[in-house]
Amino acid sequence: MSEVDVSQGDIVDETLDLFRANSLFRNFEIKGPADRLLIILILFISDCLAKLGTARIPPSQIEASKLLNTLAVDSFPIPGDANFQLNAHYAPPSSRADADYLRQYLVQVRQELAARLIERLYADGTGKPSKWWMSFQKRRFMNRSLG
Repeated sequence: MSEVDVSQGDIVDETLDLFRANSLFRNFEIKGPADRLLIILILFISDCLAKLGTARIPPSQIEASKLLNTLAVDSFPIPGDANFQLNAHYAPPSSRADADYLRQYLVQVRQELAARLIERLYADGTGKPSKWWMSFQKRRFMNRSLG
């Protein structure tokens, strides 16, 4: 059994690290499955920032955490669903069981991404989301949205 090197991060950290640069792209070359997941997660971050940006007053860290966790677990389309925005780039699951497994995985990764995003948004200790991160709330990666 091999050990995992946590210092190298994972797809969630990579998504957060690359979000701001990638959010400026209109096109994105898909080279493999990791790129497909990266696209979904970048679009989810956009949806998270947009959700927080709609509040009349900036939410506290606890309020933001609740909002984004709810967003992470709310019903959302997956590849193959009629309302999934990127069906041209994704193969649909081959069975109902595969679709259920994909949805469970995406809920889990969305929850983790939301939790880590909150840590970064509120890292300065002011109790308000970072203006620098929030400035990306209206940006649309590849001119798309998951919502």
